[in-house]
Amino acid sequence: MAGTTPGTPRVLRAMNDRAALDLLLEHGPLSRTRIGKLTGLSKPTASQLLARLEAAGLVVATGTTEGRPGPNAQLYAVNARAAHVAGLDVTPERIRAAVADVTGDVVGEFEARTPGRRAGESVVRQVTDALDGAVKAADLVRADLHRVVIGTPGAFDPGTGRLRYASHLPGWHSPALLDELAAALPMPVEYENDVNLAAIAEQRLGAARGHDDFVLLWNEGGLGAALVIGGRLHRGFTGGAGEVGFLPVPGAPLVRHVTKANAGGFQELAGGQAVPRLARELGVADIPGGPSTEAAAALIARAAEAVRARESGPYRTLLETFATGLATGLASMVAVLDPELVVLSGALITAGGEPLRALVQQELGELAASRPRLVIGEVRHHPVLRGALESALAATRDEVFDTSR
Repeated sequence: MAGTTPGTPRVLRAMNDRAALDLLLEHGPLSRTRIGKLTGLSKPTASQLLARLEAAGLVVATGTTEGRPGPNAQLYAVNARAAHVAGLDVTPERIRAAVADVTGDVVGEFEARTPGRRAGESVVRQVTDALDGAVKAADLVRADLHRVVIGTPGAFDPGTGRLRYASHLPGWHSPALLDELAAALPMPVEYENDVNLAAIAEQRLGAARGHDDFVLLWNEGGLGAALVIGGRLHRGFTGGAGEVGFLPVPGAPLVRHVTKANAGGFQELAGGQAVPRLARELGVADIPGGPSTEAAAALIARAAEAVRARESGPYRTLLETFATGLATGLASMVAVLDPELVVLSGALITAGGEPLRALVQQELGELAASRPRLVIGEVRHHPVLRGALESALAATRDEVFDTSR
């Protein structure tokens, strides 16, 4: 709010405007009277506020109240077309893109399979193709986007601009890549670790709402964690905070040169690739084939069914052993961070559901001095992509909704 002084009428009007816009985002269409009651503003002030926001293109009149005593009242809503953002979720196998309007509604999606990409130019093309696919599905053009957030495994080193901790993501390690993407995309572009974005989704929309100190443990293609301390993501000096797959843990061989191996003790003990191996050791006969994550999730789902049915045998032992592995790594994290809450997320966690959560909670109670509450993540539909959109929306709303300028 450059050029303004806190407490001046202009600043107070801007604060009231933002409060009203946030209420409309939270509640949906509201009448002038209801906005006045929720904000504590008088009817004339609420009327002036709505007229100002309508003139700025930030709210629109939409329908009237019905089914209540007295005359129908005009309803107002945030103008969904006031701004659009995009999010991208990048894995070695595909890039998933989505576009959302300023209210958070997804208006376009696209998925591009990306097998075998290698060169930096290929990455730029794949990113722009995925983005353009989502933009076209939303009946927009690139220039309509206010901001893009791209989620990847690992993290871009703030000092060098190179992607670290993700050697399994081919084509993304060129030192010129970020400059090439900036040249290809006309809007502000931000990059964030994929697990951090899943945590943002849970903090804004899911199981971590209202919590300022929590850990999200992700188990899908790899094992990772997001650390939220004092309400803010903790990324670390190089962006590598939460790369817990590299964590040395009891029960797994000591892995050296972990970044070259792209593995570590916790990953080897409780990552997706460990599940089929453990199943074979336990004598499970029907081990599914296919990609490792899908095969592991299928095994964990079957093991959870066995626990729900109170079956004994190798499937139950599989889930118990897997839970012990997860709790072993979590115990080290809990000893350092002492979080209020641990959110368990990712395909393998979701497959295990409540039986897995209960087993991990029980094991952690015996391995850790503090006992945070464990919950399953509530954002099940593409949580990384949803987190990318939420991150982009937060920054864009701050810009677009600022009426003090």
